Amino acid sequence: MSSTFDTRHAEISGAGFAGLTASIALARQGWSVRVHERAGQLREQGAGIVLWQNSLRVLDAFGLTDEINAGSMTPPYYETRMQNSIVSDEDLAGIRWRTMTRPFLHSVLASAARREGVEILTGSTVVGATEQGTLRLTDGTEFEADLVIGADGVGSPVRDSLGIEFDRQTSRDGISRFLVPRKKAELQAIEPDTDWDNMIDFWNLEPRVLRVLYTPANENELYIALMAPSDDPQGSAVPIDLDLWTSIHPQLAPVLEEAVKVEGKYYGYQTTRLEQWTKGRVALVGDAAHAMCPALAQGGGCAIMNAYTVAQAASESDIADIPEALGEWERLERPLTDRCQSRSQDYANTRGMAYGNQFTGDVNETTLYDPTHRERHRQDAVA
Repeated sequence: MSSTFDTRHAEISGAGFAGLTASIALARQGWSVRVHERAGQLREQGAGIVLWQNSLRVLDAFGLTDEINAGSMTPPYYETRMQNSIVSDEDLAGIRWRTMTRPFLHSVLASAARREGVEILTGSTVVGATEQGTLRLTDGTEFEADLVIGADGVGSPVRDSLGIEFDRQTSRDGISRFLVPRKKAELQAIEPDTDWDNMIDFWNLEPRVLRVLYTPANENELYIALMAPSDDPQGSAVPIDLDLWTSIHPQLAPVLEEAVKVEGKYYGYQTTRLEQWTKGRVALVGDAAHAMCPALAQGGGCAIMNAYTVAQAASESDIADIPEALGEWERLERPLTDRCQSRSQDYANTRGMAYGNQFTGDVNETTLYDPTHRERHRQDAVA
């Protein structure tokens, strides 16, 4: 481990949103940072993502706001339909949010990390860590650090190597995600009274559950998520059954026809709750620590938020006190994510978002949290 405060060093497993966010935040605080990515190339293979105010505050702090805004958009309304009848139009007044593609966000974060001097190793497979701050690769190589961050996904080798127990709950539904051309003119021709710039949640519960979440990501690209029960082999099939989906959502035929062409995968909803997020000099963030159902679109947001705050907590501590600082970080920050997980799981279990007007009251607690100004949060937690 490093011997002086000026030579703090961090090893991070995983170059997704959480790992890259933590690397940027640490590097900006004077740390030397190495990120390990097991894939041979640094890229994000997902489709689209919604970022809310909590994660956008982090990007503001990194000076990335203009870059993010240039490649994303804010839909005018979050529209919910049940059996093709509009049940709510939420303008989300007072809440910042942006929709974008996952590859775009990943490229912005990766470029920012490199500008901050972060070392990113691709083809570097982590198999475990020790609570003393050692990261171990599959070839036996070991790296010593003052701080190790496991941002290595739902199957986290870092978490599992530390023997941290967890509970994983699955829900009855899952989704397949696709990034397709907007096809706005074609959609407008079919349904001219619809504002196809809105984010539209198309729910269908009868005669079978088939939901389409329509999310414009920018002027040219559309993110669509197709939800079906895991026990419906036809609805959960990928490539999608075009005849089935267009029979329920005929107005979406132009974009569903594009989804057939895209390689996809069906993901069952799941929630992972850990016994602890930290152990010694190791902290877990993102899906490694708190995978959640996508109902509130906060999986990525909580990953970014917690990656930022753990970096701040470690940076505010002397090297010798980092284990205690990580424990205190978890005590203060975790309850917010725990509540978000529970709300997301409840929405998924009940399919409660089908009835609209969901972004109200306590549901917005995580969205409205500002992780870059944590002092009030610390005071409230103590009180």
